[in-house]
Amino acid sequence: MSGNRILVWDLPTRVFHWMLVLSFAAAWLAFDDDRYLYIHVYAGYALLGLLIFRLLWGVVGSHYSRFHSFAHDWPSVTAYLKGLLNGQAARHLGHNPAGSWAIFFMLILGLIVTLSGMLTLGGEERHGPFAGLLSFDAGVIFREIHEVSAWTMLAMVVIHVGGVIVESVFHRENLVMAMLTGFKEGGDSDVAVRPRNVIAIILMALLLISSFVTFRGYLSQTEQQPYLPFKGIVLPDNAVWREECGDCHMAYHPTLLPARSWQAMMDGQQDHFGDELDLDEDINTEITRFLLDNAAEQLLIEPSWRILRSTPADDVPLRITETVYWKKKHKEIEQRYWDSNKVKSKGNCGACHKDADAGTYEDAAMRMPRL
Repeated sequence: MSGNRILVWDLPTRVFHWMLVLSFAAAWLAFDDDRYLYIHVYAGYALLGLLIFRLLWGVVGSHYSRFHSFAHDWPSVTAYLKGLLNGQAARHLGHNPAGSWAIFFMLILGLIVTLSGMLTLGGEERHGPFAGLLSFDAGVIFREIHEVSAWTMLAMVVIHVGGVIVESVFHRENLVMAMLTGFKEGGDSDVAVRPRNVIAIILMALLLISSFVTFRGYLSQTEQQPYLPFKGIVLPDNAVWREECGDCHMAYHPTLLPARSWQAMMDGQQDHFGDELDLDEDINTEITRFLLDNAAEQLLIEPSWRILRSTPADDVPLRITETVYWKKKHKEIEQRYWDSNKVKSKGNCGACHKDADAGTYEDAAMRMPRL
């Protein structure tokens, strides 16, 4: 090396790189708790947007960022890896052959991760561009693809970081710093690229604007009207059902139990959990029809599907809290919450689910009360 410092990585490439790191990290950290699904989803959309930008930049970007500059064939990869082992690997100003294959692989994996995530969101959660186009069962299949591809991408990230460390040590240069500053030591014949700062500023502005649009609801929320990132579909309603059932307790939407459960409850009005309903015939008929027409079998919301899948066909649960799905979903909640004055009972869904009255039970609408 001649000691001639030249700009190799333009600013858009560097912004893309580090924003991709942050987006993937945010998506990964938020994936295990459905209450933060909206963060996971936003990070996924940001990831997809960045990948689309990189595909375009790989065609029209600066020299070292263009795909043709590091489209090495497989023999070049094996030769480079052998060179690392025998101490004769050639230094590359741009991506080395092994690193280039890792980058192409991560770009492909990133597209699989984000697209399968959107399909999962549409199938399981009924949100996003594919909402209503896929069944819940299809959503499960795409979730498995999403998780496998995400783990594979994480493995590739680890391999990529390991490769950066190895190459930095082998060639005695700080590649992490090069991706921060854009500069590397080049030869007299090597040509520097242009910074392309305007493109980078536009890219960062788009990310900032999209994040503001996504999370701006938190700036105006109140205790009485909390911000709900996801709004479920408007479920069927019935004034008679809401008045009669809501007179004694929360009106639980019929989507939360199978039709056989509602039928059993309406047939047993003489002993409705210790009380006698004593509904006149017309009211009883209207409420029963509403309950049966909109029971879990209609698959209007995700909890309906999950309750049906986990409830044996010969089981007739009369309480939502008796269903396998409800117990599994709430098993980690500490007893002190159930005993608190803000909750009082397991049937007080509205204490934690801010959309309980609407009956949609979006994961991101669940907020544990402060004790």
